[in-house]
Amino acid sequence: MPFHRGGFFSLTFLGRLLVEFTAPQLGEDARLFTGTLEATQGGVKILILTNTNAGHSDLKNWWHGRRHSATGGRILKCAPVKGKNMRVLGIESSCDETAVAVYDGARGLLSHRLYSQIAMHQAYGGVVPELASRDHVRRLLPLVREALAEAHSDKDTIDGIAYTAGPGLIGALLVGAGFATALGLAWRKPALGIHHLEGHLLAPLLEPKPPAFPFLALLVSGGHTQLVSVAALGEYLIVGETLDDAAGEAFDKTAKLLGLPYPGGAALAALAQDGRSGQFVFPRPMLDRPGLDFSFSGLKTAALVALRGRDLLGTVRADIARGFEDAVVETLAEKCRRALVQTGHKRLVIAGGVGANRRLRERLAAVGSSAGADVYFPRTEFCTDNGAMIALAGCLRLAAGMRSGVGMSARANWELGSIGV
Repeated sequence: MPFHRGGFFSLTFLGRLLVEFTAPQLGEDARLFTGTLEATQGGVKILILTNTNAGHSDLKNWWHGRRHSATGGRILKCAPVKGKNMRVLGIESSCDETAVAVYDGARGLLSHRLYSQIAMHQAYGGVVPELASRDHVRRLLPLVREALAEAHSDKDTIDGIAYTAGPGLIGALLVGAGFATALGLAWRKPALGIHHLEGHLLAPLLEPKPPAFPFLALLVSGGHTQLVSVAALGEYLIVGETLDDAAGEAFDKTAKLLGLPYPGGAALAALAQDGRSGQFVFPRPMLDRPGLDFSFSGLKTAALVALRGRDLLGTVRADIARGFEDAVVETLAEKCRRALVQTGHKRLVIAGGVGANRRLRERLAAVGSSAGADVYFPRTEFCTDNGAMIALAGCLRLAAGMRSGVGMSARANWELGSIGV
């Protein structure tokens, strides 16, 4: 990761040029190369580049550092300007959406832009990591320009850049992390790596009536199903999680069995609208035992058994989709009810892509009402991956003076409970 004093900055990884910027016009005249990204998919789990100052001694004026025992790198604490409102540019590139947003601590969300790669990946029936990474490179800079323009912001009004550091596809994460880190160095602004799931947990705070801390969160997506006790920003305790497939993953796999197109979860939910409840009754996994953990792999098998030997004409497919959706929704709702009782929380937050499911929202609203708890949902566009949640998380962390690194960090696997403050 070399730096050059002549106004030129390049970011390389395993010999491949990923990003090249001309520092004086960064954000206006940056050039992103669509060179080979195969190296970024080659089994890399975590990348932290540290101590990369190389002549930028004036960076020390706005960083206060300490050692971090886990990585041996220099983990830095960003000190906010006292009394100053924070405005943050957020970048999300963990999977198959390129998203950018600008969030202001006083005025709220000023802009957000998103480009979905669904059409590109549909031909393959799922996300192709190499194609996802290349498309992030193509889309990121135009989206940043659009978001900054809509927010009437430039490098002088932005106080920091937040980016998704993990978990996710490592190549896709590296594109966003490299861009954000380079931008931060050129603009002399802090670049904060944000946990993707923290972004989802905080997404309901984007709404006009946000939840207050503490609260219980159901984080339910294609890759995660967790019940999280949230005490405050950065204080997360996982009280229940899936032992195998996530709920969204089970939706997608069952949709594929039904011959539905990618993305399968949304297609299955749409098909279930025409299904008849009770025609197919699937098991409610792990409701017959105590505890707050989940298991959804057996539901996929049950759907496969139900499909065997059947002619999928008429309403049969819709009935199976409805039966599957009912099983997932009831399981999630009952576990939330138990978690509210166990933790004593009076606020329930729903986060993640599956949180956009209409029947799940209706059922969880009823659970909250019966338990005397307020239930909070982000609007559907902020259930799935987006830049607004990353910008918000970055703004909150920056305003609180929470730590971040001067180096670039990307982690394919990253436990939510380990991020701290």
